[in-house]
Amino acid sequence: METSELLKKVRKIEIKTKGLSRHIFSGEYHSAFKGRGMSFSEVRNYQYGDDIRNIDWNVTARTGDPHVKIFEEERELTVMLLVDVSRSSLFGSVAQVKAEIIIEICALLAFSAITNNDKVGVLLFSDRIERFIPPKKGKSHILRIIRELLDCEPAGHGTDIGLALDYLNNVLKKRAICFVISDFITEGYEKPLQIAARRHDMIGIRVTDPREAELPAVGLLRALDAETGEELWLDTGSKALRERYAQRYANQYQYFRSIFLKNGADIVDIPVDRPYIQTLLQFFQKRAA
Repeated sequence: METSELLKKVRKIEIKTKGLSRHIFSGEYHSAFKGRGMSFSEVRNYQYGDDIRNIDWNVTARTGDPHVKIFEEERELTVMLLVDVSRSSLFGSVAQVKAEIIIEICALLAFSAITNNDKVGVLLFSDRIERFIPPKKGKSHILRIIRELLDCEPAGHGTDIGLALDYLNNVLKKRAICFVISDFITEGYEKPLQIAARRHDMIGIRVTDPREAELPAVGLLRALDAETGEELWLDTGSKALRERYAQRYANQYQYFRSIFLKNGADIVDIPVDRPYIQTLLQFFQKRAA
C-alpha cells in the first residue's frame, strides 16, 4: 500500500473509532474491566474475617503464625489484541471483508483502553507469529498499531491460534485483558487457551461472514482455498456435500464456544452483515453488570 493511501486509511479509522470510544465506550470499558486486575502487595498476620484462600502457607509454616497475602487493585491494566491476519480474513460477501471489521474493532478497543490510561499491545498471527508489538500507552502507539494492521502482508498461509496463545503465555507474564479476534475456522487450541485463561482475562471475538455458514446450491463451482492456495471444483448440487460443509462449520463454532466458556473466558459473535457497535456495547454492559 502506498504511504499516502495508508495514512488516509489510518486517519479514516481513527476518526470513526476514536469518537466512538470516547463518547460511547469509555464508560462501559471502565466498568467492565477496571478493578478486575489485582496485584500482590504484601504479607501480614491473619486477622479475623480474612479470606482463608489468601493464606500464605509458606510464610505461615516458617513463622508458626498464620499470614495472608494482601492484594491491591491495579491502577493500570494491560490490553493485548491477538489478531488473526490469515488469508481467510480477506473473505467478504457484503460491504466489508472480515479483515476490515477486525481492524475497526481493534482500533475501537485500543482507543477505549488508552482513554482509561491502559497499555495496549498487539500480536498478529497466521500459522506463524507475524508481528508482536509490546504494550505501550499513547495515541501515537495506537496509530502505529492501526498502520501495522492495515499494512500487514502475512507470510503464513494458515491459522494457528494455539501457536499465538503459546507465544502469549511465554512473553506476557503480568496479567492482562486479552482479546483473541479471529473467524475461528480452526480447532486444536484448547490446551494453550486453558493455560492462558488461568493467568489472563480472555475474550474471544468471532468475526464471521454469513456466506461461510453454508454452500449455495449453484451447481458446479470452482473454489479457491485462500489459506492454502488450492483450487478445486465442488458440486454444490450435492445435498450431502452441502450438509457436510454446514456440519463442519457448525462443529468449529461449537468447539470455539465450548472451550472458551469451559475455561471461564467470554465470547462475542460479530457477523459482518450487522453493526458491531451495539454487539460490543452489550458485551461491555453485561460484564459491568
